[in-house]
Formats: sequence, structure tokens, C-alpha cells
Amino acid sequence: MAAAVKKLWPETKLAIGPAIEDGFYYDFDKKEPFSNEDLLKIEQEMQKIINKDEPFVRQELGRDNAIGLFEKIKEDYKVELIKDLANETVSIYKTGNDFLDLCRGPHINSTGEIKFFKLLSVAGAYWHGIETNPMLQRIYGTCFNTKKELDEYLNSLEEAKLRDHRKLGPQLGLFDIYHEQAGAGLVFYHPKGAILRTIIEDYEKKEHLKHGYQMVITPHIMDVALWKTSGHYDYYKENMYFSSDEEGRVVVLKPMNCPGHILIYKSKSRSYRELPIRFFELGTVYRREKAGVLHGLLRVRGFTQDDAHIFCLPEQLREEIKKIIDFVFETMQVFGFQQWGIELSTRPEKSIGSDEDWQKATSALEDALKEKGLPYEINQGDGAFYGPKIDIKLKDALKRTWQCATIQCDFALPKRFDLAYVDAEGKEQQPIMLHRVLLGSLERFIGALIEQYKGELPLWLSPVQVLLIPIKESVAPYAQKVKEELEKNQIRVDIDMRNETLDKRVRNAELNKIPYCLILGDREAKQGQVSVRKKGSGDQGAIALDKFIQGLINQIQQHK
Repeated sequence: MAAAVKKLWPETKLAIGPAIEDGFYYDFDKKEPFSNEDLLKIEQEMQKIINKDEPFVRQELGRDNAIGLFEKIKEDYKVELIKDLANETVSIYKTGNDFLDLCRGPHINSTGEIKFFKLLSVAGAYWHGIETNPMLQRIYGTCFNTKKELDEYLNSLEEAKLRDHRKLGPQLGLFDIYHEQAGAGLVFYHPKGAILRTIIEDYEKKEHLKHGYQMVITPHIMDVALWKTSGHYDYYKENMYFSSDEEGRVVVLKPMNCPGHILIYKSKSRSYRELPIRFFELGTVYRREKAGVLHGLLRVRGFTQDDAHIFCLPEQLREEIKKIIDFVFETMQVFGFQQWGIELSTRPEKSIGSDEDWQKATSALEDALKEKGLPYEINQGDGAFYGPKIDIKLKDALKRTWQCATIQCDFALPKRFDLAYVDAEGKEQQPIMLHRVLLGSLERFIGALIEQYKGELPLWLSPVQVLLIPIKESVAPYAQKVKEELEKNQIRVDIDMRNETLDKRVRNAELNKIPYCLILGDREAKQGQVSVRKKGSGDQGAIALDKFIQGLINQIQQHK
């Protein structure tokens, strides 16, 4: 692709072009924006190169010689990349008469080995992801061995567009994100979206109380000294929002909930008999994400986590981890997710704590997974700075993964905050701390829900479960009576009294993905019935109102 772009627009400068999970991309510095027509031209030029079956030839150069070579051909970004490398030797690959590129390798033998490919889209990308750097143009593409595989992938992309929560959310009146006056990356929940979120929150509160958690609430703003003690200041400050109070003290909009829960634990002396202590909070946090990485509900600057911290004895640790894993799976199944993948992330390069504690923490997580008989992959070096973690990633209807549940094992913060409990012999000991979320960010989870169900949420989650459509104004009193009966039974209901045709109002209900429409006319009012239309199934006939309500209640309870 890069060779084709250089052939068509020789003045274009090349940045980076890695393989990614579903294909590849390349970042280009080109004055004029790439158009859809340009992508077709690039594809045609790529096919010419493939048809020539040109070999890829590896060459190794000394670092200074490589810098000189790329300076000569005016590839400034490549020069910068080479200067940042510690290697004394640099490898390049050549193909055709005049194209070469910086590449670690290995590589396929020749262009002719490339089979079926497609360029997908163009997006902006800052060099190195830093907003003060030049904005580049990133072309995404994909490639497969067979046309069938490519077609299946392209079809899945089209299906993903239809499920995109960034479009469905505003269309369904759930939320919007960008307000020029408020700033990017901040979510505004509209009434229907607030109902959906409240349903999820209420479910979580009820279930956490059943599982032995205690509810806590912590402040949104806390002194910077707290974050220096926790280590977040040193390891996370570029993502933190700072301010100062009237006394001149530096304060932080909390990016995490854990220090607040630690302070609650420290508020009094603790006995070993009290442990494990499980604190739970639907805690809203704020992180200074770069504009270039914001993405719908998946990456925002203010979001709420279903956050819990468990303080336990060493001998309780493994069982607590297993209980969390069970709780995760129970919760995911309730929301309709049946598939997932698990990763165990180990110590990162920048971290706190002793090697011994990291080993104990990692072993506890790994042993729990093994005892549960759960397959997992090792994600080397991607743990939190204070401890290793288990990530449980959901797989949706399109087999895409969503990061939600996390379990982190932490020996470090209890030491930094001097946490203690009194053991059976009256001596102070240090508890072990587990950080965990089930759904993770509620914003991200709501995005996943919308895309999983294509906006057609299960009945128990639907913000409006029933829409009443009176055929004419004279039926309005009966419609109001039906509404009151439904509301008495905690069924969420709305009335469409607009002066529109019946077909238009039914169509509007379909577009808004409302599970049930009740058509109300003189006959229904006279007989105490409702004519039922079910989304996706059409006319269900007339039924007595009390029977409809009971059937709806049964259906809701089955899903819950």
C-alpha cells in the first residue's frame, strides 16, 4: 500500500504502517486529503504490484547509514524512528525498482503471495498520538487468503455499522456526547438513556448487597497528597485533572476510586474477624484522555465504574478471587453475553512493590483461574502499576471483544497506606487488597449492550417497554387508564397521541425499537382489551389488559 501511495503521490511522506488484529494501516503525511476515489486508485496500483510478483529483499544497515539513506530520500519520519532506536543495526526491505521501507521483518517472499485485500477507510492520526505533532492520514485495510473470508469480513463490517452505538444512541434518544459548550468526551444521558443506566445501576446495587458488599460513596475531588501516596501521581498524572482550592492546595478530580475506599478502611481499627470487607461504589471518575483516542461511549473523559475493593486475609485471597469470577459470569449471562476471553496480565516495566509480592499476587490470580478450569492467555507486562490483573473480555454477537470485568491483586497499596488488621494474637498484620469491576465503565458497557442487541434491548432493559397508540382522541381516557394500570405494575409506558396516521405511529415505534405497541380503539375500550403488536412479530391479536400485564411481568422476570 505504501509503495502504491508513493507511486501515485511521490511527495507523500511515510510514517508508520503496522499489522493489526484485523488487517493493517499506514500513516501518511500528504497535503491533500485522501478521497474514496483515491482509495480505489491505490487498490488498483497495489494490484499491479501484486501481479508483478516482486520479491521483498531484506538489507541490514548500520544505524548512521540508515539515517543517511532516509535523509537522502527525505523520509523525515523514518529518520526520527531510527534515531529513537537503540539498535546499532537497522533492517530495511526493498521491493520493485525504487521502493524501500524501514521494517523489522520477517516478511513474505514476494508481492505475489498477497491474495484478497480491501482498503477500508481513512482517519486522522497525530504523529506518535501527540496532539501537538502533525496530523497524518491513516489508511486502514485488510487482507485474506480467500475471497470468501474477505467477503465475510466485509459483511461483518457492514453489520457493525448498523449496530454502531454512536449512531443508535442519539437516534434512540439515549445519549449524546459532544456539546461544544461542554467539551468532548463527556456523556449527556437523555431521559431514556438515564432510565437504562438506572435499571443497570439498580440491578447492580441489589446484587452486590446479596453478595456481601457494603455500599460506599467517596468524593469526586481529593487532595493531591493522597494520589502521591497511592502512586497514581507518579504513574498516571498525565491522565489526571488538577485544580486548586481557595486555600491554594492542589486537588485532583479522581481518576480512580481505590484511594477513597482505602481511607474508609483506615477510618477505624479492623479485626481479622471483620475480613473480608467488600466496599462497592458506582464511582464516577475523570481521566484526561487525548482527543484523538475518544470514541463514542468506549473512550470518554468522565465515566462511572461499578468499582469494588476487597480487603482480605492471605488465606481468603484465592476464594475471594473465585467468588468475583463467579459474580462476573453470573452478571454477564443476565445481560445476555455468553462468550468471553480471559487474559492474565503480568508486571509492567513501571511498577511498585517487591518481586515477592508480585509473585504471590500473580500466583493467586493464576491459581484461581486454574481451579475454576478456565482457559486464559498471558498478557505480558500489561498489569496495573500496583499489581497483576485478570481481564475478562466479552464477545458480542459479531464475535468482537469488549473490555469490561477486571480483577487486580494488590499487595503494594496496603503497604503504602499502612493498612492493618489485628490478628487472633492481637498483632497488626497487613491485609491484601483486590480491586475489581464487573461491567467496568457503565458507559462502555452500555455501548456494548447497544451493539450486542442492535439497539433492540431486552424487554427488562428497554427504557420504554410499551407504547400506547389510541386510534382516535375519544379513546384517550381509556389510554390513560391503561397507562395507569401498566405503571402500577412497574411497566414503563408511553402514549403516542400525535395527530398522525396509525401506520406512521406504528412505524415510529418500530424505529424506536419499542418492544410492544398496544393499539386502542372503541372496541378495545368497550371490552377492556388491548390489541398487541410485538416488535419483529407484528400483530398478536386482542387480549384482556390484565392477561397482557401478567404475561409481560412473567417475561420480564424470566430475563432477570
